Amino acid sequence: MTIAASIVCRTALNTARRFIYPFAPDLSRTLNVPLTAVTALIAVNWATNLLGVVAGPVADRFGYRGMMLIGMAALAAGMLAGGLFPLFGVLILSQFLCGFGKSLFDPALQAYVGSRVPYRRRGLVVGVLETAWAASTLVGIPVMAFLIDRAGWRAAFMALGVCGLAGVLMVTVVIPVERRASAGAPAAFDLGRIWREVLGNRAARGLACYAFLFNLAMDNLFVVYGVWLEEAFQLSLLAVGVGTSVIGAAELAGEFLTAGLADRVGLKRAAIGGVAVCVLTYAVLPFAATTVHLALAMLFVHFCIFEMTIVTILSLATELLPQARATMVAAYYAAAGLGRVGGALLGGPIWLALGIVGTGVTSAVVTALALAALVWGLRDWQKA
Repeated sequence: MTIAASIVCRTALNTARRFIYPFAPDLSRTLNVPLTAVTALIAVNWATNLLGVVAGPVADRFGYRGMMLIGMAALAAGMLAGGLFPLFGVLILSQFLCGFGKSLFDPALQAYVGSRVPYRRRGLVVGVLETAWAASTLVGIPVMAFLIDRAGWRAAFMALGVCGLAGVLMVTVVIPVERRASAGAPAAFDLGRIWREVLGNRAARGLACYAFLFNLAMDNLFVVYGVWLEEAFQLSLLAVGVGTSVIGAAELAGEFLTAGLADRVGLKRAAIGGVAVCVLTYAVLPFAATTVHLALAMLFVHFCIFEMTIVTILSLATELLPQARATMVAAYYAAAGLGRVGGALLGGPIWLALGIVGTGVTSAVVTALALAALVWGLRDWQKA
């Protein structure tokens, strides 16, 4: 019941974060703003991950359930505001609240799992929970495409707002009240000491550098793949939405790969191998995708490996600092969010200047740097 409710809540949060990506050209036309303004909206959403530097330690000290409740409430408020007042300024606030909610909910949930699931089964459980990421693409985005096509953007925002309210109810019912989330939490709340401990850990630093670079490379592609498919293959809005389901299927396959294989192969080995393969898929994508079917096939392969890598490394993050799980996961998400901001801001100009070839090559080079950071950080780390 807890896993099912968590998947539903995270599907709503993930859909709210992701549904603007494939429809960025349509939203820019609807609001009469340039495409770069819409990618800036996406950047605002991801920038909220930086708030985890405070939210993670607070969750470790005072409990995970409260952070989850506030996260779902923020999602509801942001999406309902966007639906009731569809103005660009309000949408900035809407995306901020949506991202804020996710930056609270996700580290708290992952820490909750890390404190209750043995390490030998961590990849399995985290992999199952991460199916919510694929569900947002397989189910959430196509539903958003249908609502936008039939009733406009306001309907999509309102639907997600209602989902946020439902999530508040589910967390209240399913997650038990905690007196203290982590047995290793200090008696006094010292934010500076907590972060000095994180930053003093080599594996944590390497993981943060990896997260920044790996996610920068991802959003460099992700913010323009919708306009790429639309322009290169003359796809309609609904076709782009349905085509995005291919990415969702790939992500689901990647999550199942993690659940089924990562614990057996070893989380560290699976993570490094996954990043290495992503370097190749970025480099090949622009040159191999000469037809819409081949483009979608290449996107499937890339996102399958990418998602397997993300989930595997997230499983590792829950164990690097067992005494401060939410803080470590929040640090990971903060670095990843900063990378996404960079990718969102970089993706538009690179696409306009160099096209999909420039996008693919840039992402491949940045991912290679992420691989180097990960290998450096985890070189001497072993599960205690």
